[in-house]
This record gives sequence, C-alpha cells and structure tokens, in this order.
Amino acid sequence: MQRTTSQEQLNAREEQLRALLLRGMAGDAGAYRQFLASLGAHLRGYLRRRLAQRPAEVEDLLQEVLLAVHNARHTYHDDQPLTAWVQAIARYKLADHFRAFARREALHQPLDHDEDTELFAFSDDEPAQASRDLGLLLQRLPDRQRLPIMHVKLEGRSVEDTARLTGLSSSAVKVGIHRGLKALAGMIGGKAKP
Repeated sequence: MQRTTSQEQLNAREEQLRALLLRGMAGDAGAYRQFLASLGAHLRGYLRRRLAQRPAEVEDLLQEVLLAVHNARHTYHDDQPLTAWVQAIARYKLADHFRAFARREALHQPLDHDEDTELFAFSDDEPAQASRDLGLLLQRLPDRQRLPIMHVKLEGRSVEDTARLTGLSSSAVKVGIHRGLKALAGMIGGKAKP
C-alpha cells in the first residue's frame, strides 16, 4: 500500500469540496450543507493560525467567511480552483476584521499626560469645520466618485461591500476613489490659490 503525499491529499480535498459545491449549486441541499461543514473545518484551521493572539474571535470570523462564500457562490466558476477562490474571500474578510479591530483599539487608547494638554489647546469646532468643508467638496463630485470615497475612505468599508452597496463593479469603485481623490485635491489646490 502506497502512502499518498500531502499534495495528493490536498488535491483530493479540493476535488471533494468542489464536487460538493457544484452539487449544492445544482440544487442538492444535503451536498451544500456538507460542503459548508467541511469547508468550515478547513477554514477554522486557517483562521486559528492567523488569529493566534485572539482565539476567541475565530468562530465569529469563520461565520462571516462562510456567509461571504454563500453570498458569493454565484461568482464561482467551475474551471477555477475552489481553494484559491475561497482563500481570496477569507483574506478579504480577515483584512476587514483586522481593520475593524485596529479602529476599535484606536478608540480605546489611553491619553498620555502630554496629550491631555494638547487636547485642550485646540478648539473643538476645528474638526467640525473641516468635516463640513469636506462634505461640501464631496457634494461637488459625481456619485460614482463620491460614494466610493465615502464608503471606503470615510466609513472604512471594503471595496467589495461598497460595490454591493452602490451597484458598481469593484474596479469601478477603485477607479472612482482614485479619480475622486484626484478631483478633491484639484478643488483644494484651486481654493488655496488667490
């Protein structure tokens, strides 16, 4: 009896998962449930390695990834490797998770004594004025530029979430951000001139 190599095992696992997904997409609910359960077991290990410092967050993130796979299943093409498709989704969700974690942590950073004195040295209405100015500038942009900037840059959403919200493609969201930021820079530069 020959021992199979780890690559052969990975290939067999890939084919098994792919077959279950395709059967599930064809209407076999049992195969689809089995696909999600098997995929969840494999993703759990992938996420545990990446969240070793925060193991309590693995299960929540696993559910998010499985939901994203479920919602994006119509984008899978049977001629592409399943694991590459799933890993791309998992990487995006992991990146979103780390960004959200960083934002939450930044809100809970204690102020040093020196920062306390700086905090009270500035007027409270400066950020509000800057926010109003930015809002006025954004209103001058077309929706295809303004909405991607608002969702991705200001709200911290992913490009994919923004694409779903706006009905734009992911590449159109990226182009909209690039062109919109360039237009905003031009507006600000134009305002600075006498």
